[in-house]
Amino acid sequence: MKKTLTFLLLSAAIIVIVPTSSAAQDDPGAYINSINSAQMVMNKTYMAYISASAHSSRKRKIEKLREQAVDNIVICQNTINNLSPYKGDNSLRQSSIGYVTLCYKVFNDDYAHIVNMEDIAERSYDEMQAYLLLQQATNDTLQMAISRMQKAEQAFATKYNVTLVDQKTELGEKMQQTDRMGTYRDKVYLLFYKCNWEDGQMTDALNQKNVSKVEQDRNALDKYAIEGLAVLDTMKAFDNDGSLVNACRQALAFYKSEAETQISLLTDFFLKEENFNKLKAAMDAKSDSQRSQQDVDSYNKAVTDLNNGVNTFNQINNDLNNGRNNANQTWDATEKNFIDIHTPYYK
Repeated sequence: MKKTLTFLLLSAAIIVIVPTSSAAQDDPGAYINSINSAQMVMNKTYMAYISASAHSSRKRKIEKLREQAVDNIVICQNTINNLSPYKGDNSLRQSSIGYVTLCYKVFNDDYAHIVNMEDIAERSYDEMQAYLLLQQATNDTLQMAISRMQKAEQAFATKYNVTLVDQKTELGEKMQQTDRMGTYRDKVYLLFYKCNWEDGQMTDALNQKNVSKVEQDRNALDKYAIEGLAVLDTMKAFDNDGSLVNACRQALAFYKSEAETQISLLTDFFLKEENFNKLKAAMDAKSDSQRSQQDVDSYNKAVTDLNNGVNTFNQINNDLNNGRNNANQTWDATEKNFIDIHTPYYK
């Protein structure tokens, strides 16, 4: 299972219509713009990092852009820190400092924690869900900070008679698109991951010939696949692209078929093998003179049945492995292509 791509949503700056003066300390509009301009530089490097993460496989390039994003958060922080309160009013400046400081903490500290959780998330569905929920909680925290900052900006503009125009920008639209795509992808991914992880647990139990554990995992897998398929039936295509849902549906259909029809044939073989071993042990415990013709005939029939069972087991196991590989490879390729298509390019 490959690692997931993390998306954190920062704020895009608001366009400001300002009076004619250009000195930030004399003109409230220019003061707002000086703060927004600093944040815009921060956002641009962040979006460039996200774009590279989605479209490039060059790890050095991606890490370099991540470092640049952190550096520009620090530069933005310093720029706003160096501004004086506007005519003694520190409300907007302090709100912006709080937001940018949170951006640094999230991206440099909390984000590092999220990245480190990726290995943990591979261990169970619950941990993967916790990992994605942490991403969402981090985004929610950022959104609350953005909302507070925007309210402070509006209050500042009202107080000093500055007209704010909430216009869409290319950068803002790309950041919103990235967040929307990430939320959609996470919802589908969890449906796939839940079944994929349970299938892995069942496969481990099969390798250990633990029939009771296999049966437990088989029932869980069937339940998760049915539930997941029902959710997929309610999901719309993302911007007319149904590829991710279709790839997930293909994988879950395989898991459902595997759980309902094929796994029991494998466990039946384990039971036959166990019974044969008991028969063989009893046969070996008898001397040649103690073995009846019926004993010999029963043993020979059991050998033939077991050999036939081995062939059937191997065929079913090979079919399952091929089906599993196909479903997983289709998912991985589709997910990669989906992220590549729907994450805007930005340099």
